[in-house]
This record gives sequence, structure tokens and C-alpha cells, in this order.
Amino acid sequence: MAKAAEKKDKGPGFWAGVKAEFHKVFWPDKEETFKQSVAVVSISVVLGAIIALLDYLVQNGVNWLTTL
Repeated sequence: MAKAAEKKDKGPGFWAGVKAEFHKVFWPDKEETFKQSVAVVSISVVLGAIIALLDYLVQNGVNWLTTL
């Protein structure tokens, strides 16, 4: 029980630590945020198209195999 009390007394406290880490965060500017958003949307669209194409090919392949 004494060890638990010692740990609580040490350090700046949880919320003070959170605040200190929050100030270390690098916040991107508007231009960088826009560029990253465009990259995420573009990659999502491309991967969605690839997955749709693969789904179409697999579906037709299974249909062709089941008609043999």
C-alpha cells in the first residue's frame, strides 16, 4: 500500500503530463492538411476500384466454374 502512495506523489500528475505532451504535437498548416486529405481520398478511390475489379473477376470466375 505504501508503494501505491509513493507513485501517486511522484511526477507532475496525469493531466499535467497530457498537457505537456499536447504542446509537443506538430499541428500541420492548412496547405499540408489539404495535400494529405487529397492523398487519402485518391488512394481510397484507387484501392476501391482495384477491390471492385477483383471482386468482379472472382465472381465471374466462380460463376464460370459452377457452370462446368
